[in-house]
Amino acid sequence: MGEQGSDGGRKTAKAAKTAAAGAPAAAREAASASGKRAAPASKAATGKKAAPARKGASAPAKKAAPSKKAPAAQKAAAKKPAPLKKAPAPKKQLVAPKKATASVPAAPAKTVAAHPRGESRTALVRRARRINRELAEVYPYAHPELDFDNPFQLVVATVLSAQTTDLRVNQTTPALFAKYPAPEDLAAASPEEVEEILRPTGFFRAKTKSVIGLSKALVEQFGGEVPGRLEDLVKLPGVGRKTAFVVLGNAFGRPGITVDTHFQRLVRRWKWTDETDPDKIEAAVGALFPKSDWTDLSHHVIWHGRRICHARKPACGACPIAPLCPAYGEGETDPEKAKKLLKYEKAGQPGQRLKPPQAYLDAGGRAAPPLGAG
Repeated sequence: MGEQGSDGGRKTAKAAKTAAAGAPAAAREAASASGKRAAPASKAATGKKAAPARKGASAPAKKAAPSKKAPAAQKAAAKKPAPLKKAPAPKKQLVAPKKATASVPAAPAKTVAAHPRGESRTALVRRARRINRELAEVYPYAHPELDFDNPFQLVVATVLSAQTTDLRVNQTTPALFAKYPAPEDLAAASPEEVEEILRPTGFFRAKTKSVIGLSKALVEQFGGEVPGRLEDLVKLPGVGRKTAFVVLGNAFGRPGITVDTHFQRLVRRWKWTDETDPDKIEAAVGALFPKSDWTDLSHHVIWHGRRICHARKPACGACPIAPLCPAYGEGETDPEKAKKLLKYEKAGQPGQRLKPPQAYLDAGGRAAPPLGAG
């Protein structure tokens, strides 16, 4: 009984070892047959080999992330066209239509001073000087519009031009200078006779007193010669800074700014200055230009005021500097209607001088008719 038991025990232990050794092989065979069942076996057998399985399982989660960001990207793309809504902003700038600037190239939109109060000092100087250059091209023949042969005739004619047109003065002075050609003659003239000659100019009594008085002053203080200094000219009866600068600039070639009613109106429209006093306007505008430009600048501005930029109804639609003008639109903007508002040579009509310079005639200007002519 004892021997059989020991042999049987040995056989039983050997069978158990064989069964244990065969278990992994069976598991592997089962894994090859079914992948789902092999997974737990592989985890139990080797933990290191199971790690890639966990990484593989987490990969799909990372790939799903871009799908959450897609709506945000679409919203960003949808917002990109938004800046296009700001395009209408340039319409606020007041610039003339292209037809109104046919004679002078239109200025770029960025140079248009729609709100000049906000422009810098440098921008103001550049705009003012550009306006003067443009006007120089429009009126290359600009000149003093009073007929005169010498400084005496010019100072008398300038005094007479107050509250009337240069045309009326030019039609009146030929008779005056024919009878009183020199200061000595006018100083000794009868006031009644002078008044009768000057009647067409208006305010003839006050003007008679002034021209006779300045003639006496020239004879008594300056030997019958018109002085060439500002401080001397303004001492003459009826002569102020405006008249003095007309004489200095056009009879003596000394630069000066003539601040008449046209000049005052235009420089304020162009926002060169907000001053209303003539002396302050002269100082403010003079600071924008070199002194050598002052006399011609005066001619350009005054000519433009008389021909296009009128006081009551400026011809904006025919203005060559409309793109540079902050006041564009105050007058007629229709080009065809604006053309009907032009005066003198711009409208094919005679100018103000009976004896204009040859350059003016060469440019197509016409001499004015004498007093009483049809």
